[in-house]
Formats: sequence, structure tokens, C-alpha cells
Amino acid sequence: MIPEVKQEIIDLGDGRTISLETGKLAKQADGSVVVRMGDAMLLATVVSARSANPGIDFLPLTVDYREKFAAAGRFPGGFFKREARPSDREVLTMRLVDRVLRPLFPKDYHAETQVMIQLMSNDDNVMPDALAGLAASACIQLSDIPFEYPISEVRVARVNGEFIVNPSRAQLETADMDIMVGASEDSVAMVEGEMLEVSEQEMAEAIKVAHQAIKVQVEAQKRLVEKVGKKEVREYELEVEDLELEAKIHDFAYDKCYAVAKEDTSKQERGEKFSLIKEEISAWYSEEELEEKAELISKYFAKSQKEAVRNLILDENIRLDGRKTTDIRPIWCEVDYLPSTHGSSIFTRGETQALASVTLGTSKQANVIDLPTEQSEERFYLHYNFPPFSTGEARPLRGTSRREVGHGNLAQRALKNMIPDECPYTVRVVSEVLESNGSSSMATVCAGTMALMDAGVQLKKPVSGIAMGLITDGEKYAVLSDILGDEDHLGDMDFKVTGTENGITACQMDIKIKGLSYEILENALAQARDGRLHILGKLTDTIATPSEQVKAHAPKMVSVTIPGDYIGALIGPGGKVIQELQKTTNTEIVIEEVDDKGVVEILGTDQAGIDAVLAKIDSITFKPVKGEVYEVKVIKLLDFGAVVEYTQAPGNEVLLHISELAWERTNSVTDVVNIGDVFEVKYFGVDPKTRKEKVSRKAVLPKPEGYVERERSSDNRHRSNNDRRGGDRDRKPRRD
Repeated sequence: MIPEVKQEIIDLGDGRTISLETGKLAKQADGSVVVRMGDAMLLATVVSARSANPGIDFLPLTVDYREKFAAAGRFPGGFFKREARPSDREVLTMRLVDRVLRPLFPKDYHAETQVMIQLMSNDDNVMPDALAGLAASACIQLSDIPFEYPISEVRVARVNGEFIVNPSRAQLETADMDIMVGASEDSVAMVEGEMLEVSEQEMAEAIKVAHQAIKVQVEAQKRLVEKVGKKEVREYELEVEDLELEAKIHDFAYDKCYAVAKEDTSKQERGEKFSLIKEEISAWYSEEELEEKAELISKYFAKSQKEAVRNLILDENIRLDGRKTTDIRPIWCEVDYLPSTHGSSIFTRGETQALASVTLGTSKQANVIDLPTEQSEERFYLHYNFPPFSTGEARPLRGTSRREVGHGNLAQRALKNMIPDECPYTVRVVSEVLESNGSSSMATVCAGTMALMDAGVQLKKPVSGIAMGLITDGEKYAVLSDILGDEDHLGDMDFKVTGTENGITACQMDIKIKGLSYEILENALAQARDGRLHILGKLTDTIATPSEQVKAHAPKMVSVTIPGDYIGALIGPGGKVIQELQKTTNTEIVIEEVDDKGVVEILGTDQAGIDAVLAKIDSITFKPVKGEVYEVKVIKLLDFGAVVEYTQAPGNEVLLHISELAWERTNSVTDVVNIGDVFEVKYFGVDPKTRKEKVSRKAVLPKPEGYVERERSSDNRHRSNNDRRGGDRDRKPRRD
């Protein structure tokens, strides 16, 4: 049976189009769509269980994005020729899509739901992650799964002052702004990106450009659904409600929670007081009744607690820790804390603390990116760790979480453009979050900045970061600087902004309400700038400028370029020369061929070892110039001459023939020179007869008196004999 295919086209306005197609592939899924731009094709599917598992009180949503190597005509790297766990890039795309989709499912919808997006065909001129949000929303719209309204995501870059929607990878390389925006027709829900010190107004303009493009993509989804026919939304089991119990808990708990919120207590103390109020409510019921009502009690108490905290902020401009909306928590910093690392720092803001360390290495330590859509290396990368003790919890470690990947990526993007191009090192920053009560990723940016400066990395400018929050009831609103963890959980926005004194370098925004106005967004950006500059002042008070040199125990890096013809000589047969050189000098040497030249990186903690390597390279690559005079040293005596080496290039040897030792006749080499003697010779290049290099000691010595006459007499006799021989040849043969 030939499938009935429905299609809708999105015009990007510059000759490029995006197509949405359904009805051909994956028809047993609840919804499926193929999104195509150029030769890039993504298949997105969604499946949701018909009922929720018992005891589940949240939405178990999984968003999975994968780039298949076959899509780019490539094999997976390594020995295991099969796609395995997702790469960091794929995880980051999953997070971007999840953050926009999740709030749009009904609050009481708890059925297992899985959205799968896979790149089936790659196009080097298309960034497929920019299409993932559109694909996910479109397949959900084609299903009967309850979902509030369609959304989409686009990437916007600014190249030469012009905004481009869904740019190519080549365009991104020259862009000064790269952001991903997720939104519905009416409001922006997510923003994430990196910039080269742009202003708050410029960033707001980029978001507006993205939102206009998203509106067009949302309309296309609606038209596709109309062509296919909108499915009736499935019925699902609603949550049990007890309005009488809700009112009873609210009446008892609201004022008590309001009072606790107003007390200006620590996170732990505040949590304990809230728990005591909840325990008082639980004490109303027997154990049998609690088994039935426990979930509802937790739900209604949390609702009353949230309302009390939010109203305290809106009505009295007082936050949980007693601050005003624009206040930043107390900050203390320290650098050079860890004695053995190449650089380290501690950044503590309130009850959030990050310990950062820096490691310097060669290009061999670069982070290799091997994806179907990209093969490259990162010479600067940052890893973020969030152990359970940082929040006072005990839970099993299950490897690096998606959250850790996302927070580390944000901090890396915040700092990477401040690493100078001429930095010779591969730089790895590791942030260990030791305490967390809001905005540990921004603490990582601050700690990372100081650790890099402590390590002697010559940052262009220091970077700081701040997390902003929002509380609104639809009429009144309060923008919160430097939010706590509870304010993030109970609030309507989490907006992280990083930058230098001159502009923004990265941002990440999640909005939990509909219809956030650009007025609020611009106010939040302006308030964030004030807070960011305040924090930046604390960093520069601790370490004003990068250390001029790396630490004594940190490796020094020297990079030299040699002609490509000498790469093999430096490596040696089977790597013998370079391995022996590394062993004897206690250095690490990396050679890379670039544009027919050898780029040699020398890494070592001992300057003497580095100097020895440089001397060896000079020796190997030394090439004397014809006609020039060089100092040499005798290293070996032979019957017919002396083997000498150039003192400026030890190991570079040449034969000084016995006839070139002196103007006088030399019967024995030792009559003129001995081992260890140092003198000058003149270089005559390669002798065309012997095809060997020729040097002469006598050429730099004055000729003895009378030598010229003897030489002339000899020459005259030589010519006379030649003349006679020539005369005989010219004479006609005599006939017999």
C-alpha cells in the first residue's frame, strides 16, 4: 500500500527552506515526522504509555537525540563499530529540547513518554541540532498526547552585523553571537548561547529575531496538522483531588510558612522548620489515614509554602535570606589553594561554593570531538562535578549526569572566548561544587576565571556570572539577583548571564510562565549587569591580573617550527630519537605537520631540559650556508683528516680533509689539530666530485709568504705541460 504523505514547507526568506513530512515513516509511533533542510534529514517520533505507573507523581519524559554515523557516510571511531552512549553534544541537544517541551504537558499527566530524534542524513552546511526542537514539537502535534500548544527552536547567529536564522557551521566560525531560542507563538521559553562581549540590547534583539522565525515554524505545524487531521486528545487518569483537605492545610500552613520565610535563616535551618510544620499536619491523622493521604498532604503543603514565599517577595520585597531583590550574597575568594595543581581557586557566594583547578598540557591532551557532524579538537575545555554532599545528600553515583554536562558546557562557553589565540597550552578546568544553594554554574565561571589567572593563562579579560530569578502574579513582578536554590524551584524564571566588564559572553534562560514581556526581559538583563559587575569586582580584588609566569611545578611550553623535511630526523627510526630525547630531558614533545612544516611543542617543568631539546632541534635542523665561517670542534681523528662538529649544532658532523688543514704540506693530522681543539672553518657546500660537504681550515688562515709564487710556478708548469699535450693533439698525423 502506497503511503499517503503530507508535507508542509517553511520558507526562511533567503532561498532556504525546511520541509515537514509525515505519513511515510514510523507509522506505529503515536506521532512521527521527517524534518528536512538541504540534505539534512531528522526523524522524530513520540510514544506515550496509555496509563501511568502506580506511585508516579511526575512526568517521566525522555528526550533522546542521536546523530547516526551512517548519516554522514562514516564509521564510528574506536574498536566498537556501533553507536553507544550519547556524546556530550547530543546530551546538550536533548536538554535544549526537554527544557521547552516539559512545561507544556499537563501537570497531572504522569504517563511514560519518549521523544526520539535521530539524524538520518547529514548536510555539512546545516546544523541539525537547530531543527531538533521543531521536529519534536511537530511529532507531538501529530499525536493524541495532551500538549498545550506547538513550539519550535531556532539558532540565530550574527555575522558582520547581520542576524542569520539557522546558520551553517562556516557562518558560525565568523559569528560574534550564537544563541538557541525556544518559544511558542506567544512567548519565549528558553535561551542559551555564547557571545563575544555583546550588549544586553543586542542580545534582546537576537531573541526577537529568533522569535519571529519561530512564529513562522509554529504556523507551519498547525497547517500540517490540518492537512493530516487533528486527533482527539486521549483521555488519561486525572490526579485525585481533595479540595477540603487543600483548604484545611492552606489555612494552617500559609501563615506559618510566611513567618519562617521571613526569618532570614540558612537553607538547612529553614528546611527543618518547614518540615516541622508539615509534621504537625501529618500528626492530625492515624498511620492508616496517612497511607491514603500522604501524597496529597505533601502536594498541598508544597503549594502553600510556595504561595507564602512568593507573596513575601512580591508584597514586602523580602527574600528567604533577608536580602532585597537586587542584593548579592556575601562573597569570599582565594587563589593558589591547591599546592600541586597548575592553578586553583575557591569561590564562595553565600551557601554556594566551587573549587576550580587548572591543568596545562600539550595538543596531545586536546579533547577530541568525533561526531557524524563534526570532527575537531578542543584546546580549552571545562568539566563540572556536582557531588551529592554539596546539598547534604547521600545518593549513589551514576556517572556524569546530563545536568553536569549542561552546566559545564555553559561555564566553558562563558570562558572560552577569553582564552587568547596565542595560548600555547591545552587547558583543562575542573570545577568541584562543594556547596550548593543556587547558581553553582555561575560560581564555576567565577572560580574558573580566578584559577586560570592563577595558572598564568593570560585571559583577555576576567569573566563573572550571575543567576537571575523572577516572581510574578501576572500583575506585579520582582526580578531577583543571585537566586537561591529555593527561589529557582519556586520562581518563574532562571536566567544565567556571564560576561566581562564590556559585555555578555554566555547566557542560559529557562522561563516557566507564559507571555514573559520583553520589558521584564530587558529589566532582568540590566539588573544582571549590575550584579555581574559587582561580583567581577570581588574577583579582581582577589587577583587583579593573570600571573606573569606559570608556577614553578607547572610545565613550561615552548613551540617551534621546523622545515617539514626534518620531521623524520627529529622523530628518528621507530621514534628512537624523540623517545630518547624525552627520556633524557624529562620533557614531553609533540610534533604536528601543518602546511608542510613541523610544529614542535615542548612541555617540561625544567628549563634546562627544554633548552636541551631546543639545542637538539637546532642541531638536527642546522644547515650551514656556503661561503660562511663556522666554529667547529674536533671529535675524531682519521688518517686522512679530522671529524669535526659545529659548536652551534652539537652532533652535526663533517669531515675536514687533511689537505684543508693548513697551507703547508701536512704529513699527519695530529701535526696540526688534536681531539677537543676548537677553531674556525669555511663552508664550501657540497663538492661536485665527491658529493660530500667540504669545509676548510686553511681557507680562514693567512697564506704564508712566498706561497703565492710557488703556487704560480706550479700552475705555469701545469699549463705548459697541457700546452705541449694539446700541441701534440693538434699536430697532423704523419703518413708512413
